[in-house]
Formats: sequence, structure tokens, C-alpha cells
Amino acid sequence: MKIFWFLPTQGDGRYLGSAVNARPANHHYLTQIARAADELGYEGVLIPTGRTCEDAWIVASSLVSVTNRLKFLVALRPGVLSPAAAARMTSTLDRFSDGRLLLNVVVGGDAAELAGDGIFQSHDDRYEHAEEFLHIWRELLEGRKVDFQGKHTRIEGGRLLFPSVQKPHPPLYFGGSSPAAHQFAANEMNAYLSWGEPPAQVAEKIADVREKAAKNGRTLKFGLRLHVIVRETDEEAWAAAEELIKYVDDDAVAKAQQAFKRSDSEGQRRMAELTQWGGSRTREALEVSPNLWAGVGLVRGGAGTALVGSPATVAARIKEYADLGIDNFVLSGYPHLEEAYRVAELLFPLLPVNAGKQKEDAVVYLSPVGDTGHVEVSSELKVGAS
Repeated sequence: MKIFWFLPTQGDGRYLGSAVNARPANHHYLTQIARAADELGYEGVLIPTGRTCEDAWIVASSLVSVTNRLKFLVALRPGVLSPAAAARMTSTLDRFSDGRLLLNVVVGGDAAELAGDGIFQSHDDRYEHAEEFLHIWRELLEGRKVDFQGKHTRIEGGRLLFPSVQKPHPPLYFGGSSPAAHQFAANEMNAYLSWGEPPAQVAEKIADVREKAAKNGRTLKFGLRLHVIVRETDEEAWAAAEELIKYVDDDAVAKAQQAFKRSDSEGQRRMAELTQWGGSRTREALEVSPNLWAGVGLVRGGAGTALVGSPATVAARIKEYADLGIDNFVLSGYPHLEEAYRVAELLFPLLPVNAGKQKEDAVVYLSPVGDTGHVEVSSELKVGAS
């Protein structure tokens, strides 16, 4: 089982939908999170994309030198980059990170944001374009001279002079819930990611993608992207979930849900549906499956569910997803620095995770930084300590 963490490049804090104790996504803070994830034994970090986020490629490249083994799952957006430029960026970052680059192919998104990036293609045309894009991108990374004329893309005499470390290229991850997305994943991807829907719904998606891939003689890995609220007891965890949305009001929910409707993403539609179950914000209404809470999706786009409970409870739920064939879990929690430690300390011992942590004991010092309320973590290794 591979456990990834999340870099909140759009900002962080203890409360959703509120500026109370908010933390800016500056380089100093993101470095703390990346170093913590690296030392705690997370497989890697997902870096989000979009106009509310710092650029994923630049963030990743800035953190390579301050981490040792952490992998970076970086957004590859066919509609924003040319395939040749993307191939050069891929090979460079893969070499400079010694093969620690993973790629998250992003095809869709919010309609207004896509327009702001100059993307006006229809839903299915975006997938056609992405397939042409990846064909060129692969050919370049495999060392071929490329001449290609497609419906959406054209290149003449394309060539990549510096190869990537990973062969034939860094692994491709992708998440999407529409029929076109499932076929795209089956045709092109190394790993398919689902947001945290109830297990039965995730099982249906995995079965469909797996069947489509098998027809092409291909196999994929599967992953899940969701939040985690884990505490010593179930009661403490549910109290923390309520605390997370204490400043969320009905106006904020209505505004966020209206914005989600602009997207033609099937995955976003499915997430939004989960927050409407029961028609209220009570635990009973938002617990859409045992210990699966849709409260995050009230005001947050994308992954909108969290597993809530004690370490034993959350580990059991994660294992239920693992039984479906999922072996990559991309987790997050608010605030991301402290929760990276909490999840590693409470959950990792209960899961089949090769955390790869230092065997030496460490003395950890926490000190306040600035006026943002977050803490800077430093460690002093005690080699040979009992």
C-alpha cells in the first residue's frame, strides 16, 4: 500500500471556508510539509493545479533539493502545454529529481477556469486532444523524431535531446468518472484515481475501467483521493470534523455549490450529489457511507469526502477500499503539516505500509513561525539512541 500526502498550494488552515487562522501557501510552509512527508515515509505528495494554486511544476522543482526520497505527483495539462514543451519539462524534472516524478493528467475542470486558460473545447474533444497530446509526448520521451498531424495537434520534426530517468517515461495517473474518462484511462494511463465515493460506487468505476483496459490487453493500478480525520477515539474524530466546518455558513455552501455546477466534470457532479444527501449539514446527513463524511465537499471542489474515526476505524475503512484493488491512497487533512504527523503516527502502524522511516530516534522541536500560527518542525537525530 502506497500512501501519498497533499501539498495545499492554494493555502491551508484549521477551518474550511474561513480566513480564521488561515496559512498562506508560501515556500517556507510548503517546504515544512514536504520535509515532514519525506521523513515520515509517505510515498509522495500530490500537487494540485488551477488558478487558485501556485504552479505545480515550479513548486515541485523547488522542493526536489530539500527532500530525499519523496515523489512528486505533478499536474500534466494537455490543454495548457504543448506536447513538446511538456516532454522537455518532464525529462528535466525527472532527471533533476533522480526519477521522483509522477504525472497527474488533468483534462477537465471548472468551465470558467478553462476559459480563463484559453480552453474552449467540448468535454469529449478535450479527451481526443489529450490522446493526441500523449501520443506525441510518449514518442518524444522514447527518443523518436516526431511528425504528426491530428485533429487537434500538429508537430513537425519534434525531438527530445535529454531522456528521462524513468523508462519509457514517468508513470501517468488520472482521475475521471465519465464514460470518455474511463476509456481514456483504459487506453492511456498507468494508474486510475477515484475520489472518495462510497465503496460500492468506487467498485463500479474500477470494474468498468479494468474491463475496458483488459480489452486492450492492458492492466492498471488504482488509487483513491480523499481526506482523513483520525483521532484517538471515534468521538474525538467526529468532534474534529464538526470543528473543521464551524465557520461554514449557508451562504458559503450555496455559493460553492453553484460554482461546482458550472463544471462539466462527472466526478464533480458525483461529489456534489453526496453533500445533498439528507438536505442538511448534520452528521447523519453527511455520513454517506460508514465513517465517510461529505462535509469537506460543502465548500471545497474536487475531493470532498473524509474518512472519520479512530485509528482502528479508519484503517478498517481503508482496507475495505484496498480489497477493491486500490493500492495507492492520496490523503490529506487540515492543517496539512500537523495532520501529516498525526496520520503517519496513528494510521501507518495499522496498514501494510513500508514507511521507510529513519531507524534513529529523533528529537523534534516545535517553534512558532511568524504570525500565521503554524509551526516549524526541525529534528535532531540521536544515532544509536535506545
